[in-house]
Amino acid sequence: MLLHFDDEVEFASRLARSAGLATRLVERHRFPDGEIKLTLPVPLPPAVVVLRSLHRPNEKLLELVLLADTARALATRHLTLVAPYLAYMRQDRAFAPGEAVSQAIVGRLLAERFDRVITVDPHLHRTPALGHAVPARQALALSAAPLLGAHVLAHEPCALLLGPDAESEQWVRSAAGDRLEYAVCAKHRHGDSAVRIELPALPLAGRPVVLLDDMASTGSTLAECARLALAAGAASVDAAVTHALLDDASMARLAAAGIRNLVSTDTVPHPSNRIEVAGLIASAGLK
Repeated sequence: MLLHFDDEVEFASRLARSAGLATRLVERHRFPDGEIKLTLPVPLPPAVVVLRSLHRPNEKLLELVLLADTARALATRHLTLVAPYLAYMRQDRAFAPGEAVSQAIVGRLLAERFDRVITVDPHLHRTPALGHAVPARQALALSAAPLLGAHVLAHEPCALLLGPDAESEQWVRSAAGDRLEYAVCAKHRHGDSAVRIELPALPLAGRPVVLLDDMASTGSTLAECARLALAAGAASVDAAVTHALLDDASMARLAAAGIRNLVSTDTVPHPSNRIEVAGLIASAGLK
């Protein structure tokens, strides 16, 4: 059985269809003081898959605690969490005295309640494997990079894939495969939205460029890469990301920088969604 919430009905339908699962809705009620009540369908089978993408994560994490503990009380023995986007992975160490290491804290919270955690392209730049961040019995990180690469190949077969920094190389290399050329920039960050980018030393004049990364939030890095690429003579600049966490102001920033099109996967609902990941997740085996 696949349990889902009312704001992820369409994704749940695609995932259930791909994985051959029945779907059931978790009912939510919000009290006037803001507290929430969940009601799970009963009876529950011994093994349950829970879908919850963790963009805007704070209330959703509480929902998962309530859901998992209730499911255990209802005698469910095995719980799988499918979190297409997994939040709180960027803070993997304390960079100043007193900072909370959210990756370890949230990872432990999930691992204590779910036997298996499946996600797509988690933001693990200094953590070698998802299991180090989420110490569940099984922690599986899938990558949508080949799907992004296939989309680029279908629409811009002569494009240069350009990663915004060294950390993006793993995704850019995987997306490129053996059919697209790729390179990465050097990035120097001076704050949440202040960055300095250095282009790789190769000719861009007359070439279509596609910027590719695992996620985009403020859009500042992609925007700066686009400006530099166009100044270096790139014929066009598009962007492709797994997780689009961009608001209207961020999208306007990308457009102002000259980015022609942005495409993303549907791990996070966004107008740029063009690539579905339900089949990728189902291929991991959910039954």
